[in-house]
Parts: sequence; structure tokens; C-alpha cells
Amino acid sequence: MTRLRPVALAAGLALAGALATIAIAAVGGMPSDELGHLALYMLPAVALTGLAAALAAPLLTRSSMRGRLVAVALAAVLVGLANLAVLAELMFVSEHDAAQVALLLVYSAAAGLGVALAASRASAVAVKRLSDTARRIGEGDLDARAGRLDSGAELDRLAATLDEMATRLSGSLERERAAEAQRQDLVTAVSHDLRTPLAGLRAMVEAIDDGVVDDPATVRRYVGEMRGAVASLVVLVDDLFELVQLDAGAIEAESERARLEDVVRSAVAACDAQATQKGLALETSLANAGGASCSPRVTRVVQNLLQNAIRHTPADGTVRVEARHLRDGVEVVVEDSGEGIEPEALQRVFDPFWRADPARSGNGAGLGLALAKRIVEALGGRIQAESRPARGSRFAVILPDRP
Repeated sequence: MTRLRPVALAAGLALAGALATIAIAAVGGMPSDELGHLALYMLPAVALTGLAAALAAPLLTRSSMRGRLVAVALAAVLVGLANLAVLAELMFVSEHDAAQVALLLVYSAAAGLGVALAASRASAVAVKRLSDTARRIGEGDLDARAGRLDSGAELDRLAATLDEMATRLSGSLERERAAEAQRQDLVTAVSHDLRTPLAGLRAMVEAIDDGVVDDPATVRRYVGEMRGAVASLVVLVDDLFELVQLDAGAIEAESERARLEDVVRSAVAACDAQATQKGLALETSLANAGGASCSPRVTRVVQNLLQNAIRHTPADGTVRVEARHLRDGVEVVVEDSGEGIEPEALQRVFDPFWRADPARSGNGAGLGLALAKRIVEALGGRIQAESRPARGSRFAVILPDRP
């Protein structure tokens, strides 16, 4: 059916042209007998046009753009010559006039062929440029672009579409590479963080099982260290599972709300023993923002920020939680008087498993800040870090107003 459409179109246009010709002749006062003869000659012409279109269509579909344009130019001239022959046969024009018109049609054929060849050359160059660009993209050169061709609106749109596709493909590949690099870093970091406590557990279990250690005091010490190693593994696995399972869309769709005062109180209570053991002071100042509404997940954010601050604040230091209303939301700040972060390291504090100083990383898995950032961004907010070495750090969480 698709192949017959061009033939039907050509025959339809030829029939319309024939009817228009007969109508013009009738309006022009052609006698009825001559008009009848003209109509009889037009009917075979329409049939021949449809037949020619049917024969030429398969050939033209396999020919080049230059061949098609040349064929169109020649077809127009040949149809003109055929019509001229019919008019001369009907004696509508004299032989002398027919010869003159035929010469003009031959000239028109030469002119048409010249225009067709010139137009096809520009189009052929544009198509070759598109083909070369597509080939380069297929070979992996994602920087290849066709640019503006200036060879007609259709080819220009095709070039723009190809360039847009290459841009999107390049961006997608870059994101895939970044994700792969992040996955590799994650696997490496997880392997490292798992290897240390597992190696310690294995050594202590083997020592107890082989009877190398059998005095009660040492066994109790080993059991305590084993419990600590297991606790570190549990924290690591829990944090890693939550980091992988966090779904921004699901978090944003959650309807459960909590008061900011309750959220901060819960986070402080979870970290109070750790701060007391280290001799730190935990201070809270919520001003008039305590009644603000927020997601219960903010508890985990504040808790992670507090744990990070406690870990990096020396004994007798201070960790402070503050909150205040903003024009379009609320800000929660966790500030400490600890060791601070170097400027070059400040940009990476939210990367999973990254530590500014591995020697002082403590029992943390390096996921707390990454989790906090992902939760805050999933809630439509943002988190910022400021620090001065040896003067302390300041982490600010800005959350939008939501009912």
C-alpha cells in the first residue's frame, strides 16, 4: 500500500491537471467538438502518466538525490513535448509554431537539468556531511557535530536532531562513566572498611579457639573488642543499605510530619552518651523555630551531623545545634569547636566513604554526611559546609516550608 501512494498521487495530480486544462479551454470558448477531442486525448495522457509513475517509482526510490532531481526535470520537459505533439496533431498550433515551442522546451530542458544538478550537488554535500557525522558518532567520536548545513529546512532539522542526539548521548555516557567510577570507589571503600574489622575478628576468634589466649581477663578484653568490631560492621551495613535504598521520589511523597523541636531532641538524645563519654558539651538553641514542621527523616540528618561533629571535636569542646526561620523555610545548623576541615577537603566531605584524615577516622564508615546530603536534597533542601582549620566546622541544613 505504501508503494502505491506515489503512483496514486501522480495519477491524481495528472487527472486534476487534465480537468483544469479542459475547464480553461471551455472558459476560453473552445468549440464543443474540439473540446471533446481534447478530452479524449487527455484521458490516455492521464493513464500514461500513472503507468510511467508506476514504472519509475521503484527506480527513483533506489536512485540518488541527483538522479531524482534530473528525472523530475526531464519528466517535466517530456510531458511538455508530448502535449505539444498532441496540440500539433489536433492542429491547435501550426507546425512552425510547434517547432519554435519545441526548441524553447529543449532549452528549458537544458536549464532544468542545470538547476537540478546544481541543487543536487549542494544537497549531496549536505547528505555526505550528515553521513560522515553519523559514522563518526557510531565509531565513538561523540564530539562529532554536523552543524548548520544551509541546504534546506529538512536537512537542517535532520542535522540539528543528529547533533542533539550526539549531545544527549555524550551526556549519558559521561553520567554512566561517573556512576561506574562511583560504584568502583564504593566497592573499594566497602572492601577496605569491611576488611579491617573482619581481620580483627578473625584474629581474635582464632586466638581464642586455638587456645593461644585463655586467661579470663584477656578473653573478656577480646570479647569486648569483638563486640565493638561487630557494632562497626552493623553501622556500616545499615548506612550502606540506607544509602542505596534512598529514593528521592519516595521521600518527597512521604506525608508524615514532625515538629522540629522533637526531631532535634531525638537526635541529641541519641548522641548524648557519646558526647558525655568524650567530655563534650551539647547545646541546643531553636529560638522560635521549634514548632516548624519537617520530615521525621531530618532526625537522621541532625544525628549524623552531630556524630560527625562529636567525632572531630576534642575533649572539653562544644557542639551546638541551632535553628531559625527563613523567609521560605527553616535552617538547622550544627556547629562545633573541633579540628576543622582544610579548604581543599571541604568540597569532598559529602562524598561516600571519603575521609579528610584516615588516621583519625575513628569508627565511622564515612557514610554519615553522604546520607545526610542525600536525604536533605530528596526533601527539596540543601546542605552547606563551612570550616576553618583548628577553629571548628559549621554545617547548615536549609529545608523548604511544607505543610
